[in-house]
Amino acid sequence: MSKKRYDTLLSGLLPALAVPALSMLIIWIIKSEKGLADFLVSFQQLGMLSKLISLSALPNLLLFFICIWTKRNFAARGVIFSTLLLAFLMLLLKFV
Repeated sequence: MSKKRYDTLLSGLLPALAVPALSMLIIWIIKSEKGLADFLVSFQQLGMLSKLISLSALPNLLLFFICIWTKRNFAARGVIFSTLLLAFLMLLLKFV
């Protein structure tokens, strides 16, 4: 059995961290006329920054299924680890 290309923990972790950041930038471009920092501060003041992060983490689900369908199990583990890191960040923002 040969090793599949891009089937490492890091090859799942890095895109799974980049995709939510890109999703958040797309939400910012569509929904705001303010700067990015002001946009994030206004969400923090409303107590909704954790919800914004959870919304931007949804595309990781598609990334996870792509890794599973192409039988890149270690990359799928990286996606799960990244999503757990985002969940921990959401909990910190919600309770602090």
